Amino acid sequence: MKPVFSSLILSAVLLLPSSLLKAQQKPYVSTPPATSPMAMRPEMTEIWNPEVKTITPGKKDSEAPSDAIVLFDGKNLNQWVSQKDKTKPAAWKIVNNDYMEVVPGSGGIETKLSFGDCQLHIEWSAPDTVEAGGQNRGNSGIFFQNRYELQVLDSYNNRTYRNGQAGSVYKDQAPLVNVTRSPLEWNTYDIIYTAPRFKPTGELDAPARITVLHNGVVVQNNATISGLTLYIGLHNYPNAHGEDVISLQDHSCKTQFRNIWIRRL
Repeated sequence: MKPVFSSLILSAVLLLPSSLLKAQQKPYVSTPPATSPMAMRPEMTEIWNPEVKTITPGKKDSEAPSDAIVLFDGKNLNQWVSQKDKTKPAAWKIVNNDYMEVVPGSGGIETKLSFGDCQLHIEWSAPDTVEAGGQNRGNSGIFFQNRYELQVLDSYNNRTYRNGQAGSVYKDQAPLVNVTRSPLEWNTYDIIYTAPRFKPTGELDAPARITVLHNGVVVQNNATISGLTLYIGLHNYPNAHGEDVISLQDHSCKTQFRNIWIRRL
């Protein structure tokens, strides 16, 4: 015979509402009262000052925004000097008030201003007539801080070593894909460049990095630059340095450039 007390408890439990039984199964969560210092409010994670600077973008993505430095707009080469003799103006040719053309043998050109971290827009094209192949077809280069080369080359139906074709960090990082247009068309580079950092001792702290969109397609995705982009030898960072010029290479090809602008980052 079961005890009367146990039977009464069992009967009481069975008479409880099912909603109450379900409620007792939920985990207990402690919610701080509104007056508690632990309570979060939306404004606690809002940053209002300083206000984000407003600039005016170009009417097209390829046009310079209001805070950019225009390095070449087809009118003159006032922002550039000769690399052979920095006291002399750039010796390249301006064509149709539109683009500049490398004058083979005249030497490279470089900006009068120096830059470190930057956003650079530049458009380029190989000569309309294909006269050679490999590294001799529309070859030039864009050097950041006058040291680290992003390759310019007519890689349209033109086989060469992968870390030397258009969109490569020369002899270092090959592009993710080849999206070079034909010599009758213009190519665009939109580049985000982060300069290397050095310790007070002169040792490398962080290498240079680069992101490149070639004709709107990512070909370098925050890629590490291993050092000086040398033609022969392993790349490294032998010396600490600060901001320096942007330079364009004379590689004995009549490569063409237009619509160049830059933003300091």
